Amino acid sequence: MCRRFWLIFLCLVITNLYSQNQSPQNAIEIYRDLQALNVLGTVMYIAAHPDDENTRLISYFSNKIHAQTYYLALTRGDGGQNLLGSDLKEALGIIRTQELLKARSIDGGQQRFTRAVDFGYSKSPEETLSIWNKDSVLSDMVWTIRKIKPDIIINRFDHRTAGTTHGHHTASAMLSLEAFDMAADPSKFSNQLLQTEVWQPQRLFFNTSWWFYGSRDAFKKADKSNLMTFDIGEYYPQLGLSNSEIASLSRSQHKSQAFGNTPRRGKQMEYLEIIKGGLPQTNNIFEDINTSWSRIKGGKAINNLVNDIISDFDFSRPYRSVPKLIEAHTKIQELNNEHWKQIKTQEINDIIISCLGLYIESVTEQAYANTNETIKVKTEIVNRSPIDVQLLKIKTKGKNLLPAPVYLDNNQALYNTFSIQVPDSKSLPYWLNKPSNKGLYQVENKSLIGLPTTPNPLQFEYVIRIDGQNIKLESEVFYKYNDPVDGEVFEEFEILPQISILPSNQVVIFKNAEHKNISVQVQSFTDDFEGELNLGLPEDWMVSPTKYDFHFRSKGEIKSFNFQVSPPKKNQKVSANFTVNSNQVEYSKQIKILDYNHIPKQYFVQDAKSAFVNINVNNKSSLIGYIKGAGDKIPQNLENLGFRVKTIDLNTIYSTDELQSYDAIVLGIRAYNTEEQLITKNEILFDYVKEGGTLLTQYTTTYGLLTDKISPLTLNLSRKRVTNEEAKVNFLEPEHPVLNYPNTITSADFKGWVQERGLYFPDDWSNSLTPILEIQDYSEEPTKGSLLVGKYGKGFYIYTGLSLFRQLPAGVPGAFRLMSNLLSIQTDE
Repeated sequence: MCRRFWLIFLCLVITNLYSQNQSPQNAIEIYRDLQALNVLGTVMYIAAHPDDENTRLISYFSNKIHAQTYYLALTRGDGGQNLLGSDLKEALGIIRTQELLKARSIDGGQQRFTRAVDFGYSKSPEETLSIWNKDSVLSDMVWTIRKIKPDIIINRFDHRTAGTTHGHHTASAMLSLEAFDMAADPSKFSNQLLQTEVWQPQRLFFNTSWWFYGSRDAFKKADKSNLMTFDIGEYYPQLGLSNSEIASLSRSQHKSQAFGNTPRRGKQMEYLEIIKGGLPQTNNIFEDINTSWSRIKGGKAINNLVNDIISDFDFSRPYRSVPKLIEAHTKIQELNNEHWKQIKTQEINDIIISCLGLYIESVTEQAYANTNETIKVKTEIVNRSPIDVQLLKIKTKGKNLLPAPVYLDNNQALYNTFSIQVPDSKSLPYWLNKPSNKGLYQVENKSLIGLPTTPNPLQFEYVIRIDGQNIKLESEVFYKYNDPVDGEVFEEFEILPQISILPSNQVVIFKNAEHKNISVQVQSFTDDFEGELNLGLPEDWMVSPTKYDFHFRSKGEIKSFNFQVSPPKKNQKVSANFTVNSNQVEYSKQIKILDYNHIPKQYFVQDAKSAFVNINVNNKSSLIGYIKGAGDKIPQNLENLGFRVKTIDLNTIYSTDELQSYDAIVLGIRAYNTEEQLITKNEILFDYVKEGGTLLTQYTTTYGLLTDKISPLTLNLSRKRVTNEEAKVNFLEPEHPVLNYPNTITSADFKGWVQERGLYFPDDWSNSLTPILEIQDYSEEPTKGSLLVGKYGKGFYIYTGLSLFRQLPAGVPGAFRLMSNLLSIQTDE
């Protein structure tokens, strides 16, 4: 049973290989796609973040109804946390984008985005829309609706519940409500009509559930006369999976958020509240909406022809359907409706490929190249059927590379190798090409808005002829290699800058104007490169030497350089910009790689710069123990501050004796949500405090706590947070050592914070714990739980929900000074 389940799962995932090579589907999948070929209906689900989507509904509409099914996530989730590593912000947005694409490859949906930045938790839609720039995000939504042309739109969240949930959530529904009408109005975002046309969806729903009513009992008693109810626990015999099982597999791709999901099998109800349009009287969401070929002039004949193909389909010899498929293909090309013509041409092309057993591959043996570089691309095409297929052309950039047409004999592979010039294009994430503002990514090429990734600029077009009909098939160029363990491996081929500049640290702390040696690496992504490395700083910062000249002879070479930097006497934070000049061209980027097992390897570039922070700060502690949590960069930043940091493996700790060498121990963010050893080893940590140590616990969430015992003193967590990073901070205990030793903390230390003040503050605690700060978020009641310090035995226990894990990597001076005090408190008796 288990083996069969995973074989079917692999069949689902293998469909995603079409992005790597034209690998045909199996007969069951062909039959499913033939059924979908006769459906001309579209559903779009809308929410705020990756993981907000209802994968059960997406799978149902895709696999049961066979509709074009889209998920529009307004953001890429770049403001959240990463439970798999320390990559946050833009890097996390890339990870979560890829997780969504993996999810859609399983549930059958398609993915779209707006340019909105996930700037962190927001308490109101008004705040959200002011930061996002409402008109810009609304424009993106209208653009997507006009391009996709959904008949049905479904909102994940309720537009009427401002202030009761995440502001991004409510804002997504409010914007959807407006976009529903605006998409049909030619006076709204009229510049879009040069590339598309107006469109009016027919129905708008809110995907409600008992959760929105507060309890199952309240939902049971609620009036459901305006709700559409249907069972999404459908079992698909051809797949050996239920809809819920597919949805669970899809949901489990959100691994950076630890959203592994176990399915519920059997009958399950979903509820859709009608917001705009007429409520269907049956459980058919497309009731009174024509989703057949007859919605298009000239389409009825195609409908009948596809029905015949379905009736006569031979599972053991799918190629027998090819003649009628070619006939249907011809009729589709005669349609005047460009929207459905494009969609259905791609669908029928894929079906024809699969019926022929046609395999197409375009690969190179190098992982990357530079613009205008010449590379070799190997092509392979195999017709594994007795159908006569003629290969007419292999084209790239409009140029035919095939010397002459050739017939593809049954199961005889045809190989070619071509030398081509890499186009002057970028393959890296398009939304990161320009610096974003706080709430919106800046995209130069407006036609890319909405797409999940940058289209591969290196495409090959194969033109084949069957029964006198020409069919164009596109194939992306991929990097292919053989792995000794995994065998054949495909990776995305990247177009990269020639040089990458890698500063050793994102943030460098200059304590009390001391000088430092700054290390930087330069890596070559091209052959034979000469350049000059410079470190750009304000004039009052002294740098020696002022520059380095270097020469690379081949790709992959790395050279390290050291600058001695002396800051001025004054406290300040500056940007250190590393640049390489070569032949009057300036390079200023670092190439970064995200290599996680569950998503394809990802490349992106960032400015090659560091934050140089010259501050008056003192440390008293020396050796710090660090226990990993959900992933942050606290250890690196503590070392930057001058501490020695050693990671503690709780699996090897059995008594407090093994902890006595540490001046303080820090628990990583959400450690009590992720580190199972804390269920039994927490008492050892508490005894360490009792015997004179300092334990600093960073924020943990109320959801998914592994143990209720997160503190040796009474402490009750809440969901309170302060999202305004500029919120005023009042000192409740201005004379407390944590605010005065070894650094005097002032209100200036809370300037320049990013994204938020903090999150998951306690709302009740032992009298032994002293609240140090009071912070008021907008017009709410002030909260006092952001920083609690208490004596326990001979030592100190500290709990803080302050987002130090964001402030230290951002180079916020005051955060470093405060952290130093927190870790030095044990020395002040």
